[in-house]
Amino acid sequence: QLQLVESGGALVQAGGSLRLSCASSGRSFSNFAMAWFRQTPGKERELVAAISMFGSSTYYPDFVEGRFTISRDNTKNTVSLQLNNLRPEDTAMYYCAAGPSLARRWDMYRVWGQGTQVTVSS
Repeated sequence: QLQLVESGGALVQAGGSLRLSCASSGRSFSNFAMAWFRQTPGKERELVAAISMFGSSTYYPDFVEGRFTISRDNTKNTVSLQLNNLRPEDTAMYYCAAGPSLARRWDMYRVWGQGTQVTVSS
């Protein structure tokens, strides 16, 4: 059974960078598309980035504006999210998720990590 654990969240100043990591356990990591979502209290979960099973396809919503990059290493069973030029509105709990295929909707992903907090100060 696939399990996901996020790390790398921190308090950073606006304009700074962070690299979030998601480590998986189990031997079926490459069978899943992966994604990063974020959520703040009172707001719906929103997709930040998604990547296909072998990393050949990626997707970013418009608000990312080229600032974030998702990547995966199937030999290490990890997926990462590079966050650059962070803004206060990027403050959220960031979650790693796995699903059967690359999708934009949160309910298409089946396995979730516990989240890692990113806080961007002004």
